[in-house]
Amino acid sequence: METEALGAVSELDFSLWALFLRATITVKIVMVVLVLASVWSWAIIIQKHLNFRRARSEADGFENTFWSGQALDQLFDEVNEDPRGGTEKVFVAGMKEWRRSLAPDQRTIAGAQARIDRAMQVAISRESDNILRGLGFLATVGAISPFVGLFGTVWGIKYAFEEIAIQQSTNLAVVAPGIAEALLATALGLLAAIPAVIFYNKLSGDADRISARHEAFADEFAMILSRQLETAEA
Repeated sequence: METEALGAVSELDFSLWALFLRATITVKIVMVVLVLASVWSWAIIIQKHLNFRRARSEADGFENTFWSGQALDQLFDEVNEDPRGGTEKVFVAGMKEWRRSLAPDQRTIAGAQARIDRAMQVAISRESDNILRGLGFLATVGAISPFVGLFGTVWGIKYAFEEIAIQQSTNLAVVAPGIAEALLATALGLLAAIPAVIFYNKLSGDADRISARHEAFADEFAMILSRQLETAEA
């Protein structure tokens, strides 16, 4: 009897595709959702990696130009039409408000420094939103995918026990396929969650460093404008 059961099990196909096809419709839906979540997570990870690398490169290039001694008005005229990186957008926001705060006699309007700071903070906030876009999805996948996979496993095991009751048999030919299909759902849940958690933590750290770089530039630029405001008011 045991030999027959082992023979029946050995004839079964335990490839991933075969396990998927034999699963119940509920477990299939769970597996498809987890695979799609994993694929979308990797798309976000790759896109963010490329975006962050470009953002650092653009910031390096602009800051080198900014600190080269070029006149601020000349630099503003060059980048105003199409600011590329976040640092350029912060600079443009500050310079626009600076020019709006100059009266026709070149004296500054009261409260100029506060408005310039506010304009740059708004630009930084917008850039932070762009930087963080998509990371929430990674956090969600990392948090719930194991539980979604566990739900699929529990449902699959439930179905396996029902098959045992219907066939009134506990041999491996009845038990093994259902258990294997159920455990595949948990495996897919972990496969989606682990990279999502790892890269969410890494990308969040990268995003914080880029935002901090924007903040630092805004503070330094604000000090430069503050000195010019004091000179104009003198």
